[in-house]
Amino acid sequence: MFNPASILKIKGAWDRFTANHPKFPMFLQAVSKGAIREGTIIEVHVKQPGGEDICTNVKISQSDLELFEEIKNVR
Repeated sequence: MFNPASILKIKGAWDRFTANHPKFPMFLQAVSKGAIREGTIIEVHVKQPGGEDICTNVKISQSDLELFEEIKNVR
């Protein structure tokens, strides 16, 4: 069971994040409109201020797509 106070806290943090980074939610919305399908590779690349780079990727499976649908339907 979810704690309603925790959900409100997360919502507030998400609202601050999106206010600070308005392009990121637009990116997520564009990607969620069919850009990801089975076999898609998602790569995450992090560049730290000191110069270190960290990178990884995942190849999307059918079960990943099902998880994404479940997450989109949580309200």
